[in-house]
Amino acid sequence: MKATNYCLRVVFMVGMMWGAAQQAVAQRTQIRGFVDAYSSYQNGKLNFGLGEQDLFITSEITERLSFLGETVFKYSFASPTDFNISIERVILKYNYAGNHSVLLGKHHTPLNYWNDTYHHGRVFFPTVERPLIFSEGIIPLHTTGVSLQGQNLGRLRFGYDLMLGNGLGSGDIADNNPFKSLTAAVHIKPADGVRFGASLYQDAISKGSVVHNHSTGGSTVALARIRQSIMTASVSYTDSIFSKKYELLAESSTVMNRADSLGTQNAVASYVYAGLRVTDKIIPYVRLDDIRYYKQEVYFHDHQVQSFVGGLRYELSYLAVFKLEYQRTNHHHAADADRMIFQVAVGF
Repeated sequence: MKATNYCLRVVFMVGMMWGAAQQAVAQRTQIRGFVDAYSSYQNGKLNFGLGEQDLFITSEITERLSFLGETVFKYSFASPTDFNISIERVILKYNYAGNHSVLLGKHHTPLNYWNDTYHHGRVFFPTVERPLIFSEGIIPLHTTGVSLQGQNLGRLRFGYDLMLGNGLGSGDIADNNPFKSLTAAVHIKPADGVRFGASLYQDAISKGSVVHNHSTGGSTVALARIRQSIMTASVSYTDSIFSKKYELLAESSTVMNRADSLGTQNAVASYVYAGLRVTDKIIPYVRLDDIRYYKQEVYFHDHQVQSFVGGLRYELSYLAVFKLEYQRTNHHHAADADRMIFQVAVGF
């Protein structure tokens, strides 16, 4: 009797372990990480620092339902430990038909190519840092809401994103006004390595709202109720036929901020990146950034900014990259800034 009970327990435990193993295989959960460190020289001083440590999780829960989570550990001056934890993306994706899906959660707003392609793994960035369009708060980096998405449709490989979400003055759990942000983005990929995209973003920001919309952690306070519209166009080209020799990315965003008492203020933010793969591992590159405000601003920082970036990228592998870069930034209301930076970025 005791032997029979023992055998039954063994069979039960083996069955439980087998079932758990099959479930884990069925879910196909992957955990990846990315981190970068750098050394910079500016104003006669040499500095060393840590960038972001990115925890990236994906899981195929069923054949149609999947999960994506991205959590970043990064420096914060206001934190008592000098580092904060930031939930960057939490997305449930349901593939309801063919290449069409519905997504729910916190997204990187699919407003332009960079924000929708280069997330937080710096090893994939073509340059050391993001373009100025992000650090100056022009682009709404995140949106919490629901979206419809289509990918690689038809001969032109048409794609679309339609998103309804909390606006700029809101948080991740609630909106601070009855207005929702709306994002509509489309793109085509008519040939290998070629992508053309266009998008529209609309939102209303209540007076007094504190908007955390800068990649550097800065905030903006809305001095009046603002209706914001952003139109973006982008083109990217990677010569995939000849070993991805040429790299080109250009994007431009026109922003209209409308306030009842102050009328409409316009801003145009653009950048152009170009790289040339001279060997399998070495890519020299340049990037030009330009941000212009055409009238007195009530929402953005009211200053023109231009920058030049020139660097050399060495790809030890697709998960280990070194970058040496010179940066020159011209603020019209501040002294020009020159900086040399060396970055090591890895994925694991």
